[in-house]
Amino acid sequence: MASRSAARRGRLSRSSEFERVYRDGRSSANRHLVLYSFPNPAVERPRLGLSVSRKVGGAVERNRVKRLLREAFHGIEGELGGGQDVVVVARPPVSGLAEREGLAGVGSALGELVDRAGLRRTAAAESRAGGKRE
Repeated sequence: MASRSAARRGRLSRSSEFERVYRDGRSSANRHLVLYSFPNPAVERPRLGLSVSRKVGGAVERNRVKRLLREAFHGIEGELGGGQDVVVVARPPVSGLAEREGLAGVGSALGELVDRAGLRRTAAAESRAGGKRE
């Protein structure tokens, strides 16, 4: 049970957390996704919240999109600065992207938004912070 709760700590789960990110955060969008981000110094690692509506597809398709988004976010999580709450909203065309290109396509769309939002740590920022990761 401890591993399950540890995995959930990296997620937004309460509607109040989602509302705060929607209301006070910044947004970036492309054809497939909308990314909202809000600084949260109370957390060490970025936390992810997902919103995938029924317009994306049936339950099987929605769950596949959510799985791919979680996996793509996990892949770039180490490059992100800590203390961020991130909500990703899937738009209906993402199901076609997931079908055609899989994780690579979804990861590319997510990476584009992360760059646009300025969430990636830069080498200069790391050296100013005094901690280089090796």
